[in-house]
Amino acid sequence: MSEGMAIKDRQEAIVKDFNFFDDWSDKYAYLISLGKSLAPFPKSKKDAAHMVKGCQSQVWFDATLSDGRLSFCGVSDAAIVSGLIGLLLKVYSDATAKEITESNTDFMTEIGLAKHLSATRNNGLHAMLNYIYTTAQKYVDVSA
Repeated sequence: MSEGMAIKDRQEAIVKDFNFFDDWSDKYAYLISLGKSLAPFPKSKKDAAHMVKGCQSQVWFDATLSDGRLSFCGVSDAAIVSGLIGLLLKVYSDATAKEITESNTDFMTEIGLAKHLSATRNNGLHAMLNYIYTTAQKYVDVSA
């Protein structure tokens, strides 16, 4: 879904996907399925340098820059958090650093994540977003 699409289009597709479901038990099931479809995360990168601080569960992220686009990968030891990683990767992976830094996170409010996640999961989600935006900021000049 994400390759070649603008971040705004990816976000709109996520909103449409979530609006397809009537209740949050189905939305959680969809979120968990996103987590189950994550690519394997390199065991060598499950270390302190790749751990996302601020998450209650264990979360590791990595990013690579290739052809002016950032690709992210991530993993968690928790099903819902893995789903949140899957959601974030659908939106932000394979985008330019500039696209990422100029985007917003309004789509998360539209799908109701803030209201349906626990406070600790919301903190973790913000920590993962911070990782993505901070990483993108480092590459804005490189990939422009």
